[in-house]
Amino acid sequence: MALIFLGTAAFADPKHGIAMYGEPALPADFVSLPYANPDAPKGGRFVTGNNGGYDSLNPYIRTGSVPWQLRFFASESLMGRSRGEPFGLYGLLAETIETGPNREWVEFTLRPEAKFWDGSPVTVEDVIWSYETLGTVGHPRYLGFWKKVEKIEQTGPHSVRLTFNTEDRELALLAGLRPILKKAQWDGKDINDSTLQDVPITSAPYMISDFEPNRSVTLTRNPDYWGKDLAFRRGTHNFDEIQIEFFGDGAVLFEAFKAGEISYMREFNAEKWASNYDFPRRLSGDVIKAEIPHQKPSGITGLVMNARRAPLDDIRVRDALIHAFNFEAINDTMTGGRQPRISSYFSNSVLGMSDGPAQGRVAEYLAPYADILPPDAISGYTLPVSDGTARNRKNIRKATDLFAQAGYSIKDGLMSGADGTPLRLEVVLRQGDTETATVVDLYQEALKRLGITLDVSVVDGSQYTARTNAFDFDISYYRRAISLSPGNEQNLYWGSGAADQEGSRNWMGVKSAAIDGLINEMLTAKDQSDFVAATKALDRTLTAGRHVIPFWNFAVGRIAHVKEIKYPDTLPIYGDGVDWMPHSWWYEED
Repeated sequence: MALIFLGTAAFADPKHGIAMYGEPALPADFVSLPYANPDAPKGGRFVTGNNGGYDSLNPYIRTGSVPWQLRFFASESLMGRSRGEPFGLYGLLAETIETGPNREWVEFTLRPEAKFWDGSPVTVEDVIWSYETLGTVGHPRYLGFWKKVEKIEQTGPHSVRLTFNTEDRELALLAGLRPILKKAQWDGKDINDSTLQDVPITSAPYMISDFEPNRSVTLTRNPDYWGKDLAFRRGTHNFDEIQIEFFGDGAVLFEAFKAGEISYMREFNAEKWASNYDFPRRLSGDVIKAEIPHQKPSGITGLVMNARRAPLDDIRVRDALIHAFNFEAINDTMTGGRQPRISSYFSNSVLGMSDGPAQGRVAEYLAPYADILPPDAISGYTLPVSDGTARNRKNIRKATDLFAQAGYSIKDGLMSGADGTPLRLEVVLRQGDTETATVVDLYQEALKRLGITLDVSVVDGSQYTARTNAFDFDISYYRRAISLSPGNEQNLYWGSGAADQEGSRNWMGVKSAAIDGLINEMLTAKDQSDFVAATKALDRTLTAGRHVIPFWNFAVGRIAHVKEIKYPDTLPIYGDGVDWMPHSWWYEED
């Protein structure tokens, strides 16, 4: 058997890491991640706050409302991602990684010392079971990858190989980022039937030690964590305890922060950042305001329109609704005009579309789809701009014209279809999202001027998850963060295959051969220049499709934190992401 294993694994040299293009930034003998402090002290407590509640502690399945942090704080994979480079991975549960010459397969060799929370070893059997189970019955975020796996097999006592059925350079990296669970925990059980008592056993530095449903979840640093001496973990996971507290809404959460009940507050609103933080603990120096720069794309944040439902399947109606959204006036009310608007999905980065007509390689990528694209995807599209007044006359007139082109007219003061049915739309919001609710209230008034009724349904976390998973809404708040190395997740966000997949992130319901084709061009690009051009072409296609009414850009991270919480001077290029805070922060009294 050993000879068989040796024969199947001897085609490539094992490496300590892998990058999407070229070599990983860190050498095999690196000491720590560049944005971690290897001498950071251990200890202290970090308290974070969430709105709403939860009814599950299993982030790997599609059912239930789960504290979002668990997927990051209490999970571990074969490889770990460095946020100091666009897309580079280093060995974690796996000691080495190797690939075929065209990345048609990837092979991992597990560290013999890797152990789960309960002290049992992480085995190849656990790895294979995790991939198969999550890839077939797990959360939709795992399903797309598994469809591209031809086979998974053990190739040695501690090694496992995945062979792919399609050309896709990113798959070898994605394979390293799947969570690994303990197979024996689920023997004789359906993972989708797990209860609050069925806390998934992982090998992560933190383990769930206590919880009170809808009130709190406590994670404790495992003193026997198997990987505490790895270079990738040095200077990270420094807090002895992480507490997740739950509050009724954002206003209550902010008051808790002001009172010292939680450790930090991430502020997305520049106006609130300027005016709401002059409370006593901040003025005394007990709370510190920090602005964290980043290099990542803007992503998309705003109101998504569900094209599965008429009349939102008509681009003219979606365009009209975008014109009716008076961003300049709303932005002045909400942020004091301090935050610029998101202009495209990949704006604020080298991957974002350029102004004016498509040029060069970008135009070449768009050309095969010219007949099915909105013309301005090629000629150039920009969001409508108002004069900043509340009336927004020019854009309201344009919206009226667009509705007329779509067969609507105003009858008895109501925007009505050809059959006389008034246009009525529903926006679904999560309870506690007071800021979006305020934006929607302002938008609701603008739509009234067009004779359109916008019903607002505010539901609790469980109902919100159920309704958005089932795409049971016309309009909802939507945010999709995007990295500097976008890849297969783009299919889950806006690929045709995800449009009818319950629980997917394609809330807009878009099905476009152009989007699918351009995502494939990204995934199969042989070099960085083609990858950038394909992404720019995708950005044009998504933006010109008028699927989302964009809000403002988060060009800098705004974090207010208690003074005892410290972080290194060197920052990751991705800024204030969850895998930097509290990942690389520590507790230290002055």
